[in-house]
Amino acid sequence: MLTVDFDRLGVGPGTSVIDVGCGAGRHTFEAFRRGAHVIGFDQNVADLNSVDEMLQAMAEAGEAPATAKGEAVKGDALDLPYEDGTFDCVIASEILEHVPEDDRAISELVRVLKPGGSLAITVPRWLPEKICWLLSDEYHANEGGHIRIYKADELRDKVLAHGLELTHTHHEHALHSPYWWLKCLVGTEKNDHPAVKAYHQLLVWDMMGRPWLTRTAESALNPLIGKSVALYFTKPDARG
Repeated sequence: MLTVDFDRLGVGPGTSVIDVGCGAGRHTFEAFRRGAHVIGFDQNVADLNSVDEMLQAMAEAGEAPATAKGEAVKGDALDLPYEDGTFDCVIASEILEHVPEDDRAISELVRVLKPGGSLAITVPRWLPEKICWLLSDEYHANEGGHIRIYKADELRDKVLAHGLELTHTHHEHALHSPYWWLKCLVGTEKNDHPAVKAYHQLLVWDMMGRPWLTRTAESALNPLIGKSVALYFTKPDARG
């Protein structure tokens, strides 16, 4: 389930990409599948081991061009171990809401982006997230949980302050908002609750089959209750 639009980012063969806070690797895998030279970057060793295994399996199965390169790297998003202007594309999906020093993290994302390159940031959208917080402390008040709720214009301005230009915004995963509201109502750990199980089966059916009915419904609902907001920026190239 992708939150970032890779067509909009222009990721293709040879594009250098870093997926900061890659988690289970969904965006790393898509960049690799498109032939990019991608680094899945995270603090979680277990997640990174799984990402590395999947990258190797994809390569062996021929699911990516032979020229594609994929690597899993452990590190701190507040101190990325790369030179200024290293990457054509920087992705930070559903990470900044976890980071106390988000301004410092944003500075690092911008620093390692090449002039002329693209930055994609996604975070939980204000309204669906606010409802989750109102329904359940358990949803966010845990170690490594969400520590803030962004308004899109607030996040936009934090990035624009670094001299980047906003190119596009959109919302995604509207069908996931009611799912999380339901989990917050019954208890976020109660995955065996009948209503939660039934809704989860719907989401799996949607993700696996992408049927016309749910795709149309989500497209219509995304502007209203999309669970995530995605913002795209470019870094001006002083060379013109």
